[in-house]
Amino acid sequence: MAITSGARLGPYEVVAPIGAGGMGEVYRARDTRLDRTVAIKVLPSQFSADADRRQRFEREARAVSSLNHPHICTLYDVGEQDGTVFLVMEHLEGQTLAERLEKGPLPTDQVLRYGTEIADALDKAHRQGIVHRDLKPGNIMLTKAGAKLLDFGLAKLELPSPAGRGVEAEGVSALETRAKPLTGDGTMLGTFQYMAPEQLEGKPADARTDIFALGSVFYEMATGHRAFEAKSQASLIVAILEHEPAPMTTLQPLTPPALERLVKVCLAKDPDDRLQTAHDVMQELKWIAEAVSQPTPAGTIRQAGSRREKIAWSIAAASALAAAIMAYALLPRRAVAPARLVSEIAPPDKTVFSDSAGPMALSPDGRQLAFVARNAKAVTQLWIRSLESGEAHALAGTEDAVDPFWSPDGRFIAFFAERKLKKVDVAGGKPEAIADAPQAVGGSWGREGTILFAPTGYARLSRLDPGGTATPTPLRSAEATGHVRPHFLPDGRQFLFLVIGTSKSDSDGIHLGTLGSEETRRILPAVSNVAYVEPGVLVYWSDGAVRAQRFDERTFELRGEAVRIGDQASFDADRACARFSVSRTGLLAYQRGGLPSASQLVWVDRVGRDLGAPLAPPGLYYYPRLSHDGRRVAVDISDPVRGNGDIWIFDLARGVPNRLTFDPPNETAPLWSPDDSEILFQKGFELRKKSLGGSSVEGEVVGGSELKQPCDWSSDGRRLLYVSRAGGTFDLWQRPLPEGKPEPWQATPFDENGARFSPDGAWVAFASDESGHEEVYVRAFAGGGEKIRVSLSGGNTPIWRGDGRELFYIEEDKRLMVTTVRTSSRFEADPPRPLFEVRLRTAFSRAQFDVSADGQRFLLNRMVIDEAAPPMTMVQNWVDGFLR
Repeated sequence: MAITSGARLGPYEVVAPIGAGGMGEVYRARDTRLDRTVAIKVLPSQFSADADRRQRFEREARAVSSLNHPHICTLYDVGEQDGTVFLVMEHLEGQTLAERLEKGPLPTDQVLRYGTEIADALDKAHRQGIVHRDLKPGNIMLTKAGAKLLDFGLAKLELPSPAGRGVEAEGVSALETRAKPLTGDGTMLGTFQYMAPEQLEGKPADARTDIFALGSVFYEMATGHRAFEAKSQASLIVAILEHEPAPMTTLQPLTPPALERLVKVCLAKDPDDRLQTAHDVMQELKWIAEAVSQPTPAGTIRQAGSRREKIAWSIAAASALAAAIMAYALLPRRAVAPARLVSEIAPPDKTVFSDSAGPMALSPDGRQLAFVARNAKAVTQLWIRSLESGEAHALAGTEDAVDPFWSPDGRFIAFFAERKLKKVDVAGGKPEAIADAPQAVGGSWGREGTILFAPTGYARLSRLDPGGTATPTPLRSAEATGHVRPHFLPDGRQFLFLVIGTSKSDSDGIHLGTLGSEETRRILPAVSNVAYVEPGVLVYWSDGAVRAQRFDERTFELRGEAVRIGDQASFDADRACARFSVSRTGLLAYQRGGLPSASQLVWVDRVGRDLGAPLAPPGLYYYPRLSHDGRRVAVDISDPVRGNGDIWIFDLARGVPNRLTFDPPNETAPLWSPDDSEILFQKGFELRKKSLGGSSVEGEVVGGSELKQPCDWSSDGRRLLYVSRAGGTFDLWQRPLPEGKPEPWQATPFDENGARFSPDGAWVAFASDESGHEEVYVRAFAGGGEKIRVSLSGGNTPIWRGDGRELFYIEEDKRLMVTTVRTSSRFEADPPRPLFEVRLRTAFSRAQFDVSADGQRFLLNRMVIDEAAPPMTMVQNWVDGFLR
C-alpha cells in the first residue's frame, strides 16, 4: 500500500517515503505529540489481514522494544489504524553497511569499531532471549553515532540460558520465509549467503547462528568480498555447508592475523566450534583493536608482488633505477652526465591505473610512487609502490581517492575523497579528514607544514596551516573563475598555481603567488599542472608532451626554450592536469595516452541499451541539452589542449554539427529558450544568450563579478534559475525575464545546484548537500514552502519528464534513478527505483544527460573507459643532460 504525505497514522503524520521492501513500506513521519522525527514501517496487507500473524507480530514487537541499546534501532510504538498495522521506530540518518560495501572494503579500524558495536548489540539481544536470524549488511545502518542493528522481523524468542541458547518461543519468526530465485532482486540471496549451516539444514537456530552470520559480515567488511559466493542457490548452500572461504589476507593483505583467526572461528561449520556468545566476540575485537593501534615500524607490512608484477619490474630494470636514484641523491654531480634511462611500470595484479584520479605522485626522495588503481569491481584505491623493491600495497580507507601529494618528509600522503582533504601515514593507519574540499583540484604541502589546495575549481586556493583551519588565500585575479593545481617552490613561501576559466584568454596559465600576499604574476600560458626541480627547472605539459624549461628562482623568469622530456603524455581536461610527477631528485613518472577524459554522446533506452551509434567520435563533450522539440542538441565541445569550450548545435535528423560560439574564453552550459530560438550560456562570470537566427551579437542576461552557472528557463519564458556563488556557497537565484532584478531563491549555508523547473513551472527540483552529501529535493517555485526530499541514497542533477509525471536523477553510486510524481495540488513522490548504471562525465551542478519528452530515451554523455590503460613510464637522469 502507498501512503501519501500528510496522512495520519494515529498521532504520527507521514512526511515522505524512505524506502520499500518485501516486508512493507517505510516512511519518515513526525510524532505530533513529542514533535520528533520517526520512521514508520507499514506491514503488507497480507500480514495485516491475518489476525493470528498480526497478534504474534505485535507480541514479538513489544519484546524487541525492550532492547534499549545505543546500537540497536529503537522500537517506539506499535499501532493499528483502519486495518493498517504499523511499527514506529527511531529515524536514522546514514547508509546501510551494504551500501557502504559497494565502494569496497572498510579500513581495519572501522571494521573493528563497527564490529564491536554490532557484537555488543547482539549480546544485548541474546541476553534478552532474542536471536536475530537475519544478520547481514543490509540490516546494519552506519550513522554518525556508529553502527545500528535493524530489522528483527525474522527474529525468534528463546528462553534465555547462560550459554546463550534456549528453547524457542512461538512467534511470527517461526513462519517460513519464501525464497526468491538467485537471479531475482537479491533479498533472499543476501539472507542465504549469511545463513549458518544449521539454518540451511532446518535445525533450530540459537545465538551461535547469529555468530556465524556475524563472521560472514566481518569477512565482507574487511575484504569487500562475500565469504560464500556461487552461481546458483544450490551451489551456494553446498559452499556454506562444505567449503571454507578464501583466506582474508589473499584479498586484503593488511588484514590483522588475529582478526582473520576470529572470523575463521565464527565461521566454523559446527556451532560447538564457534565462539559461544556475542560477548566473547566483542571482547576479542576490543583486544585486536588495542593491538592494532600500537605503532608498527615503517615498512614492515608489505604486499608481496605477484609473479606478473615481478616480471614487469624485471623488464623495467628495477636495479638500475634504484642504483641511479641512490647515486643521484648521495654522490656529487659528475662531470659527465649519466645516461638517460627510460623504463615502464605495470599496475598491480588485477588492476589498471585509474585514468580519472589526477596525477600520480613521486615521493620527494624519489624512492616511492603513490598512484590510484582501479580493480575489477571498478573500486579505486590509493597504492604505494617501492621503487627499490618493486612491491606495492593498497592503503586501507582510501577508496575514491584523487590527486595524491606527499608531505615534505615523505611520512604522509594527502589526497581528496568524500568531499574532504585527507592525510594518511604511509606506514599504516586510518586516513584523517583535515579540511572540506567538495570539488578538489590539486594540492601541495610546503616545508613548514602549510598545505595549499583547491577546494573547488571555481574559487581561490585555500591555505591550511598546522593545527589550524582552512581559509581562502587573498590571491587577486579578478578575471579568474578558478585557482587550481598549486605547487610550492623550495622556500615554502612562493608557489606556482594554474589559473583557469578566465574571460580573457591571456589570463589563463601558470601564475606565481606568495603566502599572505594578494599579488600574482603570470609565468607562462601553459594550461597544466607544474612542478619545480632543483636547480632551476620547471616541468609542465604542453601540446601533448611533458616539457622542461629553465627557471630563475630569484627573478622568477623563464629562460631558453622548452625541451620535450616525455612524449605522448596523457592530459585530463576535466581535472586540469597532465598525468605526470617529478621528484625532488629529478625522477620523472608519466602516463602515456591521449584524452583520459574523452566521452561520447549516446542514446540508450530505459534499460540502458544503446540505440544506434554515438552522435560523434570521442571528444571533450559537456552538458548536452535537448531542444524542446527534440530535434537538436546543444553541447559544449572543449579544446583538448587549452580546455576552453564553445557551444555547438547537433541536428539529430541530419547528424550535422554547427558551431555557435567562437570566442577564446570558455563558453559552456547551453540552455534553450522555450521556443528554441535562442541559446543561453555561461561565459566567464556572465550569463549570455545568442540567437540561432544568424546574428553574431551576444546579449548579456546576468552580469557581475561572481561565478554563475545557468540551470533552467521556465516554460513561459518569464523566469531564469541559475547558481551563484555570491555568498561563499553555491545558492540558487532567479531573475525575471526579459527585465528584472536577480534575487536569491534558495540561499543557505549549504551548496544548492542543478535546479530544474517542472514543465508547468510550479515546482523546482534541485540538489543540496545540507545532509552532508548531495540529495535531490523538490520545492514549490512560488510562495516558499517546505522542500521535500526525493532521493534516498544521494542524488544530483534532477530532470523532469516532459509531462511532469516522472523525475529522473543520478544516484551517488552512478545509477540513473526514476520516481513517479504527482503535482496536482501538492507534490507527492513514490520511492525511487533504479533504471540502469551509468558512467557519465562528472561535473558540478550541471547534468551530463538529458531525457526525451516521453521519458523513454536518454542522451548520455558517457565516458570512454580504457580497460587496458598503458603502463607508467619512468625517466631517469634527464636533468643533467638538460642543464648541460
